[in-house]
Amino acid sequence: MENKLGWRKWVSFLVAGFVGQLAWAIENNYLNLYVFFCTQEYSFIPMMTALSAVTATLTTLFMGALADRLGKRKLFISLGYIIWGISIILFAFLDPKNNITIIVNNNIFLSGVLIVLMDCVMTFFGSTANDAAFNASVTDNTNTHNRGKVESVLSVLPLIAMIMVVLVGGIFVDGAEKRWDIFFYIFGGLTLIAGLACLFLYPKDNVEPNKEEPYLKNIIYGFRPKAVKSNKKLYLSLLSFMTFNIGVQVYMPYFMVYFQEGLNIKGMDFTISLGSILIAASIVAIVVGIFMDRLGKNKVIIPALIFAIGGGVFMTFARSLPTLIVGGIILMSGYLVTTAVLGAKIRDYTPTNQTGLFQGVRMVFVVLIPMVTGPYIGQGVSLINAQQYTNEYGQLVTRPNEFIFLFTAIVIALVFIPLFFLIKEEKKDALSN
Repeated sequence: MENKLGWRKWVSFLVAGFVGQLAWAIENNYLNLYVFFCTQEYSFIPMMTALSAVTATLTTLFMGALADRLGKRKLFISLGYIIWGISIILFAFLDPKNNITIIVNNNIFLSGVLIVLMDCVMTFFGSTANDAAFNASVTDNTNTHNRGKVESVLSVLPLIAMIMVVLVGGIFVDGAEKRWDIFFYIFGGLTLIAGLACLFLYPKDNVEPNKEEPYLKNIIYGFRPKAVKSNKKLYLSLLSFMTFNIGVQVYMPYFMVYFQEGLNIKGMDFTISLGSILIAASIVAIVVGIFMDRLGKNKVIIPALIFAIGGGVFMTFARSLPTLIVGGIILMSGYLVTTAVLGAKIRDYTPTNQTGLFQGVRMVFVVLIPMVTGPYIGQGVSLINAQQYTNEYGQLVTRPNEFIFLFTAIVIALVFIPLFFLIKEEKKDALSN
């Protein structure tokens, strides 16, 4: 495989990657805000996060193995994005405060339940298209000489997407008249259009169908002791990423709620502060990514982890807008660069012709376990010096507080344990070769 990818692959990666991250930005952040807005019930957030993670993991396990078995990536990506877009549009009909939502008849609890269920439906199609097919396709079309650069670019797409979502959100949902319906129409439509574009733009599949083993046997392949033993560096990379993402998920689901409800930073102040954090962190990640393959991934990840830990500690004590922006930049920069390095390592150590099979394993480590555990840790630590208020429905609500960032730093510090063994294993292999 050539080290230069060519314009078509780059454009395909950017279109599918960016629009996919727009959809995930809504799923990971704005749906938390949306369900809180619709129900004023804090408990729906960790429930929705956990169920979404389970759905994403099971989907990627089954659909990733199916994509490998059929040797298809493009079809799964294109059709998946089209239906993914339609599922996002359907959220416009679940807001009990809007006349269009007669479906729920102003039933707050039913609205919350339907949002959680629709989130699982959206996640099924999103994980089919993005986690199972697109991620495997990127691995298929890159190699150890260009993955650092590609992974760095892909790692900043979530933040660039978040900037766009925040800007649009600032116009339609942060004001007095909250038009969530228009918000979902815009991003659902963009996702649908991206799926249509991929039908014509995305390169042809270059993976051979994998029919050596029965389909159900392929699904559990990556969880066998033999597979773990044969791919030590892959599983140590996954373990490092899992620990890191548990730390990230302690604060990430509550990040926007903390700013808007905990610190009362809303409107233009919120848009400017979050936009500044995301833009600055993206620039740092891109600059580091340019030199990552040349410097070596291990020389980059240690400082990145230190930044992430320092950012978490800084955010614990930050209260003014300038200090929150500085702390956010440090935390997000460390997050992006670490994500890029660990993502590239996982691609490097994934066996060729089995990329689809291992996407499900990746989801268990990188998504399921972190998203099931992290948000509940965040919810638990928010009970420390709990900030409570009575909402418009007379319910006592607990806001997320600053301790979510401190516990983020503590958990991320644990990444050094599996990382130590990974680097040791890499050095051992380098000496033997």
